[in-house]
Amino acid sequence: MDREKLLQTIIAKEAAMFVAVKASEPADCQEMLKTFHLMREMSHSVLADDTLASYLQDLETAAATGRNLMTEKYARMENLIPALNENELICKIVDIEREWLYEVHQKYPLTVAVDGGFTTYAVCELETYSDETLNLYYRDIFLAVTQKRNLVEERYQYLYCRLGFKDLEEVETLAQKRAAAKE
Repeated sequence: MDREKLLQTIIAKEAAMFVAVKASEPADCQEMLKTFHLMREMSHSVLADDTLASYLQDLETAAATGRNLMTEKYARMENLIPALNENELICKIVDIEREWLYEVHQKYPLTVAVDGGFTTYAVCELETYSDETLNLYYRDIFLAVTQKRNLVEERYQYLYCRLGFKDLEEVETLAQKRAAAKE
């Protein structure tokens, strides 16, 4: 399966699980599937093909056994269920990605926000991954570190290019102009 087909298949399976999440209150974002699709594409855009293939297998295995990984992720975020996976790589991955997020925020403070929900969201999502997928994901992260790449920055570059901007610098410059005009 080529990369684009792999991404689209993953996102379609995630979207099906996402709209099936039964929350105590309906979530507006469940009706904004274009945004969901773009954000998931952004998230997966930096991962290697074999990592994505492993994650697709996780989604397929979960669906075949009646599990909804999105329901589990959000239940974990609300602390309604115990940890799903205590693999030590989860904390290692989140620590690196959180550091990257702060670096990107320092470069583009008006474009990339830092909020307290990142760690919880990331941990709870990664808990739904199999150990095999976590090993591959960590390999992708570790390789990026050794290459002095920031995958969070690459994700945002991907997002804003998909939205029609040249790069993050352009988006930050526009945000600065808007902020200056309000003063």
